[in-house]
Amino acid sequence: MIELPQDPNMLLSFLNMKLRDFYPSLDALCEDLQIDKKELIDKMLTGGFEYNSEQNKFW
Repeated sequence: MIELPQDPNMLLSFLNMKLRDFYPSLDALCEDLQIDKKELIDKMLTGGFEYNSEQNKFW
């Protein structure tokens, strides 16, 4: 399992880079990196960010 950045803005940047460059969806990213999708979404929501599946990025 990968160590994710703890700072919400750094995590946003990290996730969007991974989604843009390597993964076609959040499901694929979570499966490959062994990340709990619900926990990740909840963590991002606490930072004010939500996932847009059509654009495949958090914003």
